[in-house]
Amino acid sequence: MNYFKELKVWQNAIDLVTATYKKSQEFPNEELYGLTSQIRRSAVSIPSNIAEGCGRKTNKDFANFLGISLGSAFELETQLIIAKNLNFMNLDDFKILENEIRHIQNMIIKLQSTL
Repeated sequence: MNYFKELKVWQNAIDLVTATYKKSQEFPNEELYGLTSQIRRSAVSIPSNIAEGCGRKTNKDFANFLGISLGSAFELETQLIIAKNLNFMNLDDFKILENEIRHIQNMIIKLQSTL
């Protein structure tokens, strides 16, 4: 499967990256090389691993990269919980991102089950 741009999960993950970057711009400047950077890397890892997995030759390889992507989604969720707890974002913004992450997590799990 080489058409990763056609996958709804990849498209949603790209939207999540954009939303995450926009929200993390509001974090304190001293977090630029800390939590802000970590959150952005986790977010970018989700669609990146989906795309890389699509470029692999076997379903087993693709499933492995989906697993990495899923792990990054859980990592991002954890980091956003920390950001919320530190009052870097309000509860409403957190809930919007959390719901999108959970939707993507479920999509990845379903896609894995088809391979």
